[in-house]
Amino acid sequence: MKITDRKIVVVNQAVNYLTVGLCNEFAARFEQVALITGNVHSQGEELSNGIELCSIHKWQETHGVSKALNYLKALVRIWSLLLFRFRGYEVFFISVPPMAYLLNIFLPHRCSSIIWDVYPDIFKITGMKETHPVYRIWAWLNRISFRKMLRLFTIGERMADLVAQYVDREKIIIQPIWSIFQKNNKVSRDINPFVEKHELHGKFIVQYSGNIGLTHKVEVMVELAERMQDQPHILFQIIGRGPMVPVLQKIVGEKQLTNCQFLPFQSDEMFPFSLSAADLGIVVLDELTSKGSVPSKSYNLMSYGIPSLYIAAPDSELHDYAQRFGHAECFPEKELDRAVEFILRLSQDKELYKEMSEKSQAAAANFKRDNAGKFIERYLAANDH
Repeated sequence: MKITDRKIVVVNQAVNYLTVGLCNEFAARFEQVALITGNVHSQGEELSNGIELCSIHKWQETHGVSKALNYLKALVRIWSLLLFRFRGYEVFFISVPPMAYLLNIFLPHRCSSIIWDVYPDIFKITGMKETHPVYRIWAWLNRISFRKMLRLFTIGERMADLVAQYVDREKIIIQPIWSIFQKNNKVSRDINPFVEKHELHGKFIVQYSGNIGLTHKVEVMVELAERMQDQPHILFQIIGRGPMVPVLQKIVGEKQLTNCQFLPFQSDEMFPFSLSAADLGIVVLDELTSKGSVPSKSYNLMSYGIPSLYIAAPDSELHDYAQRFGHAECFPEKELDRAVEFILRLSQDKELYKEMSEKSQAAAANFKRDNAGKFIERYLAANDH
């Protein structure tokens, strides 16, 4: 029997597969479920029939002032909708706009949130100090907002440690998320159209796939490529978009690095093939904020049994994953020489590669789609108290 005496609205301006999964799980339990969003990127799972869709200002890949204005327009619309149209609903905030959850301070609703990226801590990447007015005000609002939250979720122990500076640690519910891919459908190179199109046969592909902005530290890939110019069988592949792409391309051109390849974001249809081409996946986190984030690419690499190289701080969630599962190595940015040694060893030692690949596949078992249901189970169980 579905719950008929409670209604819930999920808020996320930019919906991806994770939000779709959570909405569908809510719809399996609640009679009335709504979603406030600017756009939906389903990535393999469609929204269930019966979920009320309420459109707001569309999220766009912009930067600086344009991004701030985009968020602000969405925020005003979300506030208005929650205050009037969805007044009797429970509210579940997810991700975008990143400050949306702070609206719970000014709303009468029972609100909950998932913290996937910890603000304002993530601003440290830009050089912002804790004494900056924006940082201090956001941190102050966090303390008010988090205390008022009905339920507060995050996805790992290290992230919970970071969130705990704003709220009692006991209030934080830790629940891992999941990969886009639920099976290891990695495509063999001899039938992979992505490999054929980009002439990748015979190469050991070290791949970064994702956003390439000012804060994503993708320049690490270029540094690694420069240090490994004498290994022509190793190709550093950078897939994605962002303002740093032309900057990095210029550096690669000036240094004449023939072992570094840039490609645009791949379509949803091509993504399984581009991911399958990777022999080693790179995940980079700025050490100032690596406690407060886990890129979803980490789980996608696991699901295809692809070993990973994490460039992150020792107190990061990624470092803990590497230690716990043995599918990856994690080095701080100052130890790139060790990362080079690891890449070379992995490219040459077939037994080591097989072992890490198997461990990566085993690690993926912890990040399956049924984790979406666990979020809702814990949400409802907590509300019974």
